[in-house]
Amino acid sequence: QVQLVESGGGLVQPGGSLRLSCAASGSIFSISNMGWYRQAPGKQRELVAVITSTGSSHYSNSVKGRFTISRDNAKNTVYVQMNSLKPEDTAVYYCNADIRIRVGAGLLGYWGQGTQVTVSS
Repeated sequence: QVQLVESGGGLVQPGGSLRLSCAASGSIFSISNMGWYRQAPGKQRELVAVITSTGSSHYSNSVKGRFTISRDNAKNTVYVQMNSLKPEDTAVYYCNADIRIRVGAGLLGYWGQGTQVTVSS
């Protein structure tokens, strides 16, 4: 069984910062890509940022230059530092990880339960 647990969401004023964390635990042999997605009310879930096991990262245009994704492979944890937050960043943020649960197994995608980020004055 694999679990992804997010933390760090909350209410912040425009221009403020938040740092989200997501820790993977359970039956894990290796983790490939880890990423963050978000879903605002009435909208589809969208990619925010993704990072490979070797540290290469990719960002959506809407967050490029404001958000920074990082990971600690020893802790099976991915982070996203969110700066210069805007009201349009308000959404539920979900962690995603592609995980191999044993030698020879294929990669499976796992999701966290989501954490609310609200940017408002």
